[in-house]
Parts: sequence; structure tokens; C-alpha cells
Amino acid sequence: MESTVFDAALVETCVSAAVAAPSIHNIQPWRFGLDSDTLTFQVRAAPGRGVRHVDPTGRAVLLSVGACVFNLRVALAHFGWSPVTRLLPRHDDPGLLATVRLAELVADQEGERGADLFEAIWRRHSSRFPFSDRTLPVAVRDELSTVARAEGAALRFCGGAETTRLLRLTTEAERRNRLDADRAAEGRQWVHRDLEPMPDTGLPRTALGPQDARERIPLRDFTAQRHPERLTARPFEPDPSIALLTTEHDRRVDRLRAGQALERLWLVATAYGLRASVLDQAVEWDDLRDRLVDACDGSTHPQLLIRLGYGPDGPATPRRPVARVLREVTGAPDVHPRGLG
Repeated sequence: MESTVFDAALVETCVSAAVAAPSIHNIQPWRFGLDSDTLTFQVRAAPGRGVRHVDPTGRAVLLSVGACVFNLRVALAHFGWSPVTRLLPRHDDPGLLATVRLAELVADQEGERGADLFEAIWRRHSSRFPFSDRTLPVAVRDELSTVARAEGAALRFCGGAETTRLLRLTTEAERRNRLDADRAAEGRQWVHRDLEPMPDTGLPRTALGPQDARERIPLRDFTAQRHPERLTARPFEPDPSIALLTTEHDRRVDRLRAGQALERLWLVATAYGLRASVLDQAVEWDDLRDRLVDACDGSTHPQLLIRLGYGPDGPATPRRPVARVLREVTGAPDVHPRGLG
């Protein structure tokens, strides 16, 4: 496959794919630099875009940035380039979280690119709605675990009593979040209130979904006011498919890897027609996060829980325009994003 010409249209498309990644509260905590002399994208966390009460250590921000890096890799490969990715590439610049350099794709690399997940980027959304009772095929579960492992993480599907225990820990975390005034206020500020024009970050109310009438699956309550009289309750799947994403260590680089693993498995799941939502409340409380690993191997570090199944698409959420997240690192010919028509 011949590489696409490196021009403004390619830059805009690839960065648009990157910012389509999931992020905590849809805060989109990333920014990009482009060194057009070396054909290298630089990825950093955007200053001031964290959620300090829910994510005081920045763990979720690193997961989010890792997810956007994976999307950038997918987009570049789709257009015929071989992305060379380095995480935390410079000790003297800790704010530089990743670089992705474009290299020519050679013939013997073609088979290593794997399935083209580019189309799935635009269809992947969080679905906080009830799923069907249809069981995930074993082969699909195995493939999702394999692709997570390829990115430096591990994905373990839980079942029976293990699922129940993990959901109870998540329920406890959700209860704490609702009672914590700072966390509750922080969550509410990212929910849209029918504003015009629509903000380019955060969540429209249509994306929040109903609550589980059985009170078993505790999806995050961004309003801290989730009560039957205020929000529709519907029965969710009685036997949810819950998977725990972990890493061997818990350094910054491991969190970036976990983010790439999350997005890779999510895109593969999307290609198979699966929907997903993240249950990340328990990892936000240190004591509950420590108890999550009792469900598998105590030597691993849990990063988040993922709920997978067959169900409705989640609503699309807004994204920041490329011009607001991309800057040039070096002077070069015109690579400023332009409209693609």
C-alpha cells in the first residue's frame, strides 16, 4: 500500500481520529504538536483540563491520552504510514507523553498492521444503556484479551461471584462519589444543560442513560441526583459481561499503555458489533482499587472495569475541533488544518 501524501488534509483527518478517543467525563485532556520537519506528532496533556477531585493523580488523564495515541496510530496506518510510537520519550521533558513519527510502510510490514480499525473509530461510543442477554462468544473474548496484551495490559473476563463482588465495589464507589460534595459538583459541571451553542467537551444529557431498575449495574451518575423520580429506570442485563483491565506495574508509562489497550480492544469490540461502557468509579478510591485485584492476581494493578455486550449505540458526544488542539512545533510549509469539504 502506498503512503498518502503528507498534507493538511491528512493531518486534520488523523488528529480528528485521535480526538475521537474516549476520555474521562469527555474532557478531552490532550493537545498535539506537529514537527513537520521530522513528520512527528507530539502528544501532551492539555493544561487545566483534568478533574482534580475525581482524578487527583492524573491516572485517568494518562489513560485518556493513551487512547488518543492509539487512534492516531490507527489513522496513520490506515493511510499507508507505519507509525513509530514512543511513550515518555524524553526524561528532560516529562510533559511530553508520546511521540508518533510517520515512517514509510515497507512490504514485509503489511501483514503486521492487523485489521484496519479506522472505520470503527467513528462508530465507537460509550453506551450506558441496557444490553441484551446475548452471551459474548468465547472467541471474541479471547481476541479482546489478546489485543489488550499486545499493548502491554491484561484483560480478564469475570463471572459469577467475581462479577457480583466487583459490581458491589463499584456501587460503594458510586455511593461515595454521590455523597462527596466536591466530586458531585465536578461531575455536574461536565453535563450539558441544553446550552446553545453546544459545548465541544462534556456530555449531553442524552448520553447519560437510565439507571438500572435492578440496582445491580452502577453506571456513573454524573448529576449526583439519580433517583427513580428524576431519571427513568429500566432493567439492565441480569448477567453482565464485565472485564477487568490491569497492568503489571502502575507507572505513568503503564497507564498510557493501558489507555492504548482500552482503545484497541474497544475498537475491535465495535468491529464485532459490541457496545461498551466503562465502570471506573472503584479505581478512583485507593482502598476500593486495592480490593479489585482480589478478583484476579494480587500482583497486578487494576486500571478500570469494562462492561461489554450487545445493545443500542450510545449517542455521539462532542469533540474539540482540530484547530484548537494542534499546533506546529517547527516552521514548515502549510500544514495548518483546513476543511476537508
